[in-house]
Amino acid sequence: MRRTLSLLTVICLGHVLLISAQVQSRTGVPVLESAAFGAFSEAQRGLTSVTDFGRGIWGNYFALRGAAQENQALKQRILELEGEVQEQQALAGRARVLEDALGLRQSQPAPTLAARVIAGSPMPTVLTVTVDRGSDDGVEPDMAVIGAKGVVGRVIAPIARHAATVQLLADQYAGIAVTFERAAAGGVAVGTGNTSLRTKYVPVLAVVQSGERVMTSGQDGVFPPGFVVGIVDAVTGQGADREISIRPAVDFSHVDVVLILLSKPTKAGGATE
Repeated sequence: MRRTLSLLTVICLGHVLLISAQVQSRTGVPVLESAAFGAFSEAQRGLTSVTDFGRGIWGNYFALRGAAQENQALKQRILELEGEVQEQQALAGRARVLEDALGLRQSQPAPTLAARVIAGSPMPTVLTVTVDRGSDDGVEPDMAVIGAKGVVGRVIAPIARHAATVQLLADQYAGIAVTFERAAAGGVAVGTGNTSLRTKYVPVLAVVQSGERVMTSGQDGVFPPGFVVGIVDAVTGQGADREISIRPAVDFSHVDVVLILLSKPTKAGGATE
């Protein structure tokens, strides 16, 4: 009798797992996969907290020797950042004057949410990371993710309550609408699965040169305009056979803190939703 009850329990659990694997959640991800992602993300958050605690002990009690030098370096960096902020404010001011002159609706900065990277993808062919912000924080699919130096990627499913998946811009299935700063031409940059991006749909007559900056155009409805994507690394070939390689501004092998943009631009690259 006990053996029969055990067998019946195993069969029932098997049916539940099979049904969960087939039923999809609101984001289109199977319920079983979504539940597993939520469970693993909580474990990753716990491991990150333990690691941070150990680092805190080391930093507070054993790494005081170089505190003075680090403090001086931080002060210097703050001064440099303040200069950059002032420069950006001046550029923004000129943009507002132009918008007023043209009678355009003024652009508003998108609200952002800071997040920490708590895990990377276990699959070498999939370039994604997991961050410690999720649906409870207002995170949704197709929200842009940026770093200190430029665009990191976008939020994709699955998303848990306190964790979300970010597809890195270098992933082979990633794409972003861009504009070349000097050539004033648009196109699409796509990932290659390694450290570079390649371009598509760039006008043949556009004079694109190595070393010029590549910015987001806002035409894809995900990334607001004006964020740095990278720098043109090489231009080879001519005409329709021309290939343009872009070196990303972000080092995707070392991403630890990011900003999630909580609103999306319109495809015209103007006001946010």
